Amino acid sequence: MARFKNNKKGRVNVKPIAMKKNNQANVDHVTGDKIPKSFVFSRTKLPGSVKQLQMDLRKLMLPYTALSLKEKKRNTLRDFLNVSGPMGVTHFLMLKKTASALSLRVARTPQGPTLTFKIHQYSLASDIAQSQTRPRCPPDLFKNPPLIVLSGFGTQELHLKLATIMFQNIFPSIDINTVKLSTCQRLVLLNYNKDTKLIDFRHYSIRLQPVGVSRRIRKFVQSHDVPDLRNLQDVSDFITKAGYGSESEGDEEAATVTLSSDLGRVNKGSTKSAVKLQEIGPRMTMQLVKVEEGLCSGGIIFDEYENGDEKIAKKKQDEDGDSKEEEEGEEGSEEDENEEEGEESSEEDGEDMDEDLED
Repeated sequence: MARFKNNKKGRVNVKPIAMKKNNQANVDHVTGDKIPKSFVFSRTKLPGSVKQLQMDLRKLMLPYTALSLKEKKRNTLRDFLNVSGPMGVTHFLMLKKTASALSLRVARTPQGPTLTFKIHQYSLASDIAQSQTRPRCPPDLFKNPPLIVLSGFGTQELHLKLATIMFQNIFPSIDINTVKLSTCQRLVLLNYNKDTKLIDFRHYSIRLQPVGVSRRIRKFVQSHDVPDLRNLQDVSDFITKAGYGSESEGDEEAATVTLSSDLGRVNKGSTKSAVKLQEIGPRMTMQLVKVEEGLCSGGIIFDEYENGDEKIAKKKQDEDGDSKEEEEGEEGSEEDENEEEGEESSEEDGEDMDEDLED
């Protein structure tokens, strides 16, 4: 049987090129470590002031956080967890407001642990700005992550060690040999008080001022605006009138550093500059009350309220034991007195019997 020739052109199957996932955005090109990213959201409906606190926390976590994260009532924790994997999110910060307290949960994804903090007091960034005469918030302040400083956490207690590790890993690590000074513009400070068991949470902006340069000359160098010289005889009068010292704040030796490279137009390398911290908010006073092994679940590693109840019960047991011992001691002393009285009476009876026998 004759074969019919197939005149159709052969089809070429082109395999799609497997695109490699771009993981460069999730890894620091200097240190090679994974860059931590975060979600800041709420688990319940928040009032206006607490909602603004949530936005302030999102700005604090910039640039590696979702500033415009949209939440819906039907969203569950599983929904956020499913999205966090592809986006490289490593931490959750969850606010929750109840009738009795306001709490903040800091969790490591996807398997925990979870730290629960009770917020006793808080102030918004707007409140901090209104309390200052000259609030400072330049537009490029949030382009780089803040530095983290922990104070008072050097104890052997397990829950404080976990809190230290959690806060250290929530922001990208830096290499002091390769870090650029221009990227160090913010600072997050956490101070733990052993007596009150409270943590003071502060957020500052960092700025450097050259030592020995007045504010007038510093503004002129930074802005490059033409000064008003109409009432001056010479340009040197402008410098002489401005003075050589600082007009507002004294330069303390402990707050000065020697720069290794130039930073801006004013701060030059190999010269001394004063380090100034200005609070930008938010500000919180909180207490670690619970530590869980998993992501908002699992075994309880630490519980402040249960430990407090146990201590109260133990103290009560000790007091009851001491009172029982005192009662037993009093009863024993009464028995000894009764025995002594019995012995004395028996001796007297024996003497009376001897006298009767002699008679």
